[in-house]
Amino acid sequence: MQTDALTLAGCQKIFIDKISGTTAQRPELDKLKEQLREGDTLVVWRLDRLGRNLKDLIDWINYLDTQKVALKSLQESIDTGTPTGKLVFHLFGALAEFERNLIVERTNAGLQAARARGIKGGRKRKLDATKLKTAQTMYDSKKHSIKEICETVKITKPTLYKYLKR
Repeated sequence: MQTDALTLAGCQKIFIDKISGTTAQRPELDKLKEQLREGDTLVVWRLDRLGRNLKDLIDWINYLDTQKVALKSLQESIDTGTPTGKLVFHLFGALAEFERNLIVERTNAGLQAARARGIKGGRKRKLDATKLKTAQTMYDSKKHSIKEICETVKITKPTLYKYLKR
């Protein structure tokens, strides 16, 4: 859907990252940065495709300003090639960060409420006390390979090392 919208908008090159927008360092964004030239317009489907927090978005807009590159967002109808577009960009960026902070706040409140009701979050442990003791004993005896220990207690190597580290 996003690619179709960008193609329809006349974009000549489309960069697609498989990494979350919450991550500031994304390989395709780095490639994009290298290819931007003065007079270009960077078109995004939505602002949150470029960055998830206001600081990242402002860093991007400052970078684009120094490179004399405009930013156009299709969903928010923002074009930073105009003074009004720059103002709207900053307002939408602030709202996007506010929304993300609200989601984090609600999630944390939900987790706290669940804990107060005695509900434990997270994944179920792979090893119960008996299997953990078996694995630890086998490991300490130095008579068994890591592969043998993992097969005996039915876990992977990384999981075994995580338990042994505890």
